[in-house]
This record gives sequence, C-alpha cells and structure tokens, in this order.
Amino acid sequence: MAREIISTGNDLAAIAAVDAGCEFFGGYPITPSSEVMHTISDLLPRSGGAAIQMEDEIAGVCAAIGGAMSGKRSLTATSGPGISLKSENIGLAYIAEVPLVIINVMRGGPSTGLPTRVQQGDILQAKAPTHGDYKSITVCASTLEECYTETVRAFNLADRFMQPVFVLLDETIGHMSGKAVLPDLEEVKAGIKPRKQFTGDPKEYEPYNVAKDEPAVLNKMFEGYRYHYTGLHHDYNGHPTEDAVMCQDLIERLFNKVEAHIDEIESYEEYMLDDADIMIIAYGSLALSAREAINRLREEGVKVGMFRPITMWPSPENKIKELCDKFEKVLVTELNMGQYIEEIERASGRRDFDTLFRANGRPIAPLEIIEKVKGM
Repeated sequence: MAREIISTGNDLAAIAAVDAGCEFFGGYPITPSSEVMHTISDLLPRSGGAAIQMEDEIAGVCAAIGGAMSGKRSLTATSGPGISLKSENIGLAYIAEVPLVIINVMRGGPSTGLPTRVQQGDILQAKAPTHGDYKSITVCASTLEECYTETVRAFNLADRFMQPVFVLLDETIGHMSGKAVLPDLEEVKAGIKPRKQFTGDPKEYEPYNVAKDEPAVLNKMFEGYRYHYTGLHHDYNGHPTEDAVMCQDLIERLFNKVEAHIDEIESYEEYMLDDADIMIIAYGSLALSAREAINRLREEGVKVGMFRPITMWPSPENKIKELCDKFEKVLVTELNMGQYIEEIERASGRRDFDTLFRANGRPIAPLEIIEKVKGM
C-alpha cells in the first residue's frame, strides 16, 4: 500500500536510505544538505545502523567508504564545496570499486558561493567528480517523491555497478515541504538488490577477475575471502601493478561496466510531448516551474511539452537526439549558465536552441518560462 507523508526532500532522501537498507552514514553538515544527516542520525540507530559526524567532509566520505568496504550499504551527503573536498577519496571508490551513495544538495557556487540559495551548478562536477577515467552514474530528483525513489534506486545501482552513485537534489527541492506519495515499504524492500558475492573456494577468489563489462565482486570483510584495496591500478587480487595490458583492461572495464548496461540505468520523463510544437528541456526543481508553465500555456492553446532527464549521467543521449530531431523549437532552461546544454548539443548535433539560464541563486518562475515560450 502506498504511503502518504508530509516531509521535505532532504528528509525523504534520508528516510529512503534507511528503507533501502543503508546501515551506515558518514558525513559533515553543510548547507543546504544538513537535514539529510540530522534525520538519518535519528533513524539509523533505531534500525541497527550507525551514523557519525566526522571532523570534516574528507573524513566523512572516508568513513562512508570504510563502511561500504565492510559490506554495509553506506551514504554520505553534502553540497558542491563538500564534493570538492571529497574528490580524492571518491576517486578511490571508483578505482577500488566500492559502492557508495552520495547525495549532493546543490547550491550556488563556485567556492562558498550562495550557501542558502538554489543553483544547479554541480551538473558537470557530477559527471567528473574526480580526476582520471571512469563513468559517472548520476540521478536527479525533481519531485518530493523522487527524493525518495531515486535515493532507493541509487543504492541498487551502486551495488549493481560497484561504484559511487550520485543523487542530485537542489536547495529548492531539498527544503520544499509537502505531501509525498511513497511506494509500499514491502515493495521497496523486495526490490533491494544486494551486491554479488563469491561463494567458491577462497583460494580461487580474484575479485577483479570478471568479464570486461561487469563490476568487481567484492565479498564482505571478515568472512574468509582475502583481497587488497588500493587507489593504484591493480591486478585481479587488488595488488598494485604497472602491467600495461592489465592497466588498460582495468580502465576499459570501468567504462564498459556502465556503458554496456545503459538500459538498466537510463531514466527520463516525457510530459505532454505527443502533440507538442515546442519542447522544453528541464530537470530538478526547475522542471516543476516548467510543468506549471506548460499547463498554463496549454490552457491558452499553446502546444508545448517537456523532456526531463532523470538519469543525468550517463545521459539519455539517444532519446535526446530523437526528440531534438523531431522538434524544431527547443527551449533549454537551467539554474546555471548552461552546464547540461553542452551534453544536449553533443547528443543532438544542434547549436540553435533557445535558452533561459540563471545563476544568481533565484529560481525561474513559471511566468518567465511562459513569456520565453511565447517569444519563440
């Protein structure tokens, strides 16, 4: 049975983590994400888990990675400046293939920026949150319900692909309070997909010796299966190596394990596009303004619809190209100076989009979108 709850986006993300089987949280408070830590620190002890506030963002992600290494579903939450601080250890999780969920409640930047205001300035950061070669998996919530459902999905994706998975909220959706209709708890628990485990002879266990399009199989610690964690390029047992073939194969597999399974990751919404003459592309809280604008424009006889990416990275590039080929008039709107439009241009091969960008910490109202569309 579906559940109705009055809550905020940040609190719903914390509730979702616990419902999805998260057992450990390591983090540090930072506006506008702090409520995720506050709420989960109350919830986790009740379900047998643990939450710890570390001395800074770096220590927070280190603790969360340690929890994940031990076999627990682990979470950290922060905002853009915190991701910057966590960057080096996020890279460790990518190369060692440690599953981890990272909630980023976006605010204004760069640097300290606008801590209490909204921006979608971390889209490109989420694509490349650390140096090196790898494929990011990033989902973006647009509704209160998605603050819950996308967090649940992120935990399943992290265990499936054995790597960090980012959940992007923004200040508006994180602090928005309202009614959310959540899926049945038993349904959520039934959908939990734990990470694979090796059950053979421990002497034959090679966690990184897997197919070229599959993630490592890292057994839980302290259960008799030995392997090595390192941030260096490594062999099948995790020990450092500079073997040219093995190093190349490792990085190619970090790409292939995501690219070969896009169908398991990709998610998007098409809203009133069937008979539309104009397409709006929007995501996150800004999609709520776009939806309201579309409803009002439809009342005036203007046929407009919306495409909303939910999985930001890897992007739904085939669908973007298909729709951009179909619609001559396309409006791209973002709460930044145009971070995702670069991906839309790459996927579509077009450079002629109308745009509505803002990066001063203020939202874009439905009336502004209406005026922009009428001008098209």
